[in-house]
Amino acid sequence: MLPAGMDPRTPVLVGAGQVVHRTGEPGLPGPVELAAESLRRAAVDSGAGDRLLRSADLIAAAAPVSRPYSDLGALVAAELGATPKRTLQSARFGGDAPQRLLNTVAQSIADGESEIALLTGAEAVAAWNAATRGGITVDWPEQPETTAPSEIIGSDRGPNSDMETAAGLWGPVYFYALMETALRARHGSSEAAHLERIGGLWSRLSAVAARNPYAWMPQTQSAADLVTPSAANRLVSTPYPKLLVANLSVDLGAGLILCSAAAADAAGVPRDRWVFPHGGATATDEWFVSERADMAASPAIAAAGRAALDGAGIGIDEVAHVDLYSCFPVAVQVAAEALGLPIDDPARPLSVTGGLTFAGGPGNNYTTHSIATMAGLLREDPDAYGLTTALGWYITKHGVGVYSARPPRQLFRAVEAEPISARRAIAPGYTGPVTVEAYTVPYRKGRDGADEPEAVVISALNPDGARILVRASDADTIAAFTKGDPLGGAAEIAAADKLTLL
Repeated sequence: MLPAGMDPRTPVLVGAGQVVHRTGEPGLPGPVELAAESLRRAAVDSGAGDRLLRSADLIAAAAPVSRPYSDLGALVAAELGATPKRTLQSARFGGDAPQRLLNTVAQSIADGESEIALLTGAEAVAAWNAATRGGITVDWPEQPETTAPSEIIGSDRGPNSDMETAAGLWGPVYFYALMETALRARHGSSEAAHLERIGGLWSRLSAVAARNPYAWMPQTQSAADLVTPSAANRLVSTPYPKLLVANLSVDLGAGLILCSAAAADAAGVPRDRWVFPHGGATATDEWFVSERADMAASPAIAAAGRAALDGAGIGIDEVAHVDLYSCFPVAVQVAAEALGLPIDDPARPLSVTGGLTFAGGPGNNYTTHSIATMAGLLREDPDAYGLTTALGWYITKHGVGVYSARPPRQLFRAVEAEPISARRAIAPGYTGPVTVEAYTVPYRKGRDGADEPEAVVISALNPDGARILVRASDADTIAAFTKGDPLGGAAEIAAADKLTLL
């Protein structure tokens, strides 16, 4: 029997499974094998066994990066002996995928369109790299290019504007490093003080990972070691050395089983396995980083957070367990600020896994791991609420979920929140006086094997407040930004690759 007053269509998470295949262990498993195994573990975790897998009418998958499959869910279903009516897959790139997929699945259950659904994802970048180095051909399933899921969830719009691309901001680490310095400028912190702040934040995440049996790098790291460049911690783009950056070279899989309350009851899933999605919201920030009023803020996380918490009928102070998407330190700080969370509360760490550096950054699928981990915590703490966030591109695409073992106050409803956003004008090609708003210095390996700066990327504001990006590679400008700290200083732009400090 269902609890009194519970709608039989109430979505409930009944099974969560994770798998880590560490370097040196036998085999080179691919995304299909890892994803299927994670769902088998989720079936065991549910207490109802494989019949939930075989009975699934819907399977959703985060698009894999290590082996791009157009419909990962179909391959996983075949591996499990399932025959779902529908398969969903996320857009090709975006760590917001798991929460968007979960919202879609939970809404489908609430609408009576699905009874038993699977959500999964996996990456095998480490296995692929090992196979490549060893000249080994991996035995991973193939899929015809014409294969397509029933629906693709999320946006696959390109992440860069022309001005950003021209400045060499072609990858996440460069954007996030630039945003990190913009955040430091807003806080009015020195380089040393800000490094201490983010080193401490990342050290606390590493301590969480040390307790996580599925973490890729389960060792506690000191703040000093994390922020100090070394042979094992090379500079990538200031202020980030390698150990402040998401680690994509992992072999990880995670899977969730969601049912209607009626289906969970009929399958005999014990009540102590039930965890409910209480609120789920998605939102999108101003698409191009250079066109955001504040590069180090996220109105979209704030809006999605409010919507998800409103769905649960609670405030942020009632949330006991938190996992903020942690690809880079600035992402965690921006999310914490948007949601009203301190970054250093020992009673409420900002990750339940250890984050994308230490637990691992499996492509688009990290948040499936955080939700799976959160489910276990909430079963142990059944009166508590947990909140997880998901993030895609450059603090661009967002999802927020609120969960609890408590029955929800209302039937689940997925929300697309509308952020209050302010757009900043841009001035590509501008020359003249500016103020240095933010900067980052990308590094490369020199001929002698040492790290050496290759350029400096500068975000500057002209007297009208419009933003201009400059990429300078001359030795004098690089020296000015590596040996000094011109943040907030006056400068003159002579060309798209020429800036002189005043």
